[in-house]
Amino acid sequence: MLQNIVARLARTRFARQAIADQADLSPFKEPPTLRVIAGVGAIGFSYVIGWPLITVLGALAIHLARPGIVLIGGPVAYGLSHLVFLLGMYLAGARYSMIFLRWLTRVGMLKLMALTRTPLPPESPPSEPV
Repeated sequence: MLQNIVARLARTRFARQAIADQADLSPFKEPPTLRVIAGVGAIGFSYVIGWPLITVLGALAIHLARPGIVLIGGPVAYGLSHLVFLLGMYLAGARYSMIFLRWLTRVGMLKLMALTRTPLPPESPPSEPV
């Protein structure tokens, strides 16, 4: 049964293409573009404005005896942090996520195929993605 599952996964277009292209992590060796640097910076900034800002708002609310500061400011700060993180992922993550997923698919499928003794899938006909 496991061999059938692995064989079916190996026949998907994404897995076949990752294996055929010998997907690797070499694009990570290239110097980052300005877009990637801005995206990673936004991701880092999202961590700075996330929980640390909520902590500061909580301390300020306790010090001033005004719980509304953290009740309103906390969710706003967390939402802003999340939006900045999503912006960073949009700028930096899309390209590198796909490179990493293709490599992970190739490595994982080859290990699963070796473990279950499943042969490499034929190049044609293409099957539907899972």
